[in-house]
Amino acid sequence: MVAQPAAPVTALRAHQELFTYWTSRKVPGRLPSRADIHPTDFKRHLPTVSLIDVRHEPRSFRVRLAGTGLYGVYGREITGLELEQVYEPAAARYWRDELEKVVDSARPGAGVHSLAWRGADWLSLVWLRLPLSSDGRRVDMILGYDAVVGARDDLPSGIRAA
Repeated sequence: MVAQPAAPVTALRAHQELFTYWTSRKVPGRLPSRADIHPTDFKRHLPTVSLIDVRHEPRSFRVRLAGTGLYGVYGREITGLELEQVYEPAAARYWRDELEKVVDSARPGAGVHSLAWRGADWLSLVWLRLPLSSDGRRVDMILGYDAVVGARDDLPSGIRAA
């Protein structure tokens, strides 16, 4: 499955659905944990969902899981890779800064990031990052959702014939 470029309105609607779902999993004063999140509750969004592990000492980020639709965005499988293995240095700095904001504030983050670093300057990611915590307070995982928006769809899917 390739990450299909979506209309910005469709992308924002998906972000709202996932944010509402994440909010519904919270208990007052506590962040939801990975165990509180049930992928079957948002099946149609799974191709571009990711889980990012947060290590605190020293601070680092590792992609625990990347949906199949993200292969076309990154041009390869990124599951298991550290942030600096996924992106070139400027893009890695951008993502490190954004993920650190989510971790330090224990609040969701959202934005738009050009795929020019990937040679696709006509495409952008409309992204959402939602903090998760196994103890309810310290962020140790981030649930991500990316919607590709743009005019063309010529990124490879990563799916190969048997």
